[in-house]
Amino acid sequence: MRVVRIREHGGLEQLRFEEAPVPAPGPCEVRVAVRAVGLNHLDTWVRRGVPGHTFPLPMIPGCDGAGVVDAVGPGVTSRKVGDRVVLAPGFSCGACPACAAGRQNLCRHYGIFGEMRDGTCADFLVVPERNALALPEHVPFEVAAAFPLVYLTAWHMLADRAELRPGETVLVHAAGAGVSTAAIQIARLLGAGRVIATTSTAAKAAKARELGADDVVDYVREDFVARVRDLTGRAGVDVVVDHVGRATLPGSLKCLAKGGRVVSCGATSGQAVEVAMNLVFFKSLSLLGSTMGGLGEVHEVLGHVAAGRLRPVVDSVLPMSAVAEAHRRLEARDVFGKIVLVPEAVS
Repeated sequence: MRVVRIREHGGLEQLRFEEAPVPAPGPCEVRVAVRAVGLNHLDTWVRRGVPGHTFPLPMIPGCDGAGVVDAVGPGVTSRKVGDRVVLAPGFSCGACPACAAGRQNLCRHYGIFGEMRDGTCADFLVVPERNALALPEHVPFEVAAAFPLVYLTAWHMLADRAELRPGETVLVHAAGAGVSTAAIQIARLLGAGRVIATTSTAAKAAKARELGADDVVDYVREDFVARVRDLTGRAGVDVVVDHVGRATLPGSLKCLAKGGRVVSCGATSGQAVEVAMNLVFFKSLSLLGSTMGGLGEVHEVLGHVAAGRLRPVVDSVLPMSAVAEAHRRLEARDVFGKIVLVPEAVS
């Protein structure tokens, strides 16, 4: 089979196409013939490397994917050859107290495909049976591959960590990012009274409004803190979804109303951030970290996608041979939503 493999950290040239043996499923595993791969910023970090973090190279990247069950291992009971599936991107031991409580993302052995073990940028992939979720016939593979990681992340941020309540006001940074397109819709689904988004272009602003944003702030031309305070009559917002980090987090805290919460799942602009602690304790603010979510939440999100209540945003569909161009566009932030790759045999 053909795979994309990263052997060393570096630039786009490290995305190498190689031939590899077709893997065989073990006990309670299924093999999936990959039909679509959703790209994430995590893929670019695995390629470039992250200071202080070790990725187990060589690695086949790709966290998200959808396809057809091609073979099943001993003990598999819920899936059969020919089933359409979408892949839950996180895996865990399945036996510890965190897993038993449905909080697999807190498992000591939790990992993500394409980060801690080979991922979806391949013709075939073997996954635990529980990671292969039944995909309804009416949901295209390209749409299915666009939602798992970012919609799970946004769902866990808003529903679990921030405990968003109906009627509250939410600020979502960087509206064109995959997590943000999910967060705008999920905030609406959970009953947010108002959703404010930030972005850098008029085109992205229009798309953010189509997804459900009431107001959009151009952070290039406007001071987003002053604009958000003006939009809320200086009251501030209840929840901020922030995955940008250094460039936005200090301002995010200033945007909060008393008792407000900033929930962060990343720091694409830089990790070292200076926080004004007087704001935190005087206004009873909360700064919450969030990574992925539980397997049950993936099923919950899939139900909303299948019912049309959540609409994964596909920026473009490219052949797998264009993986380097897809990485370049992600790094340049030249996307709104997700880039999906399709293996050449089915493109």
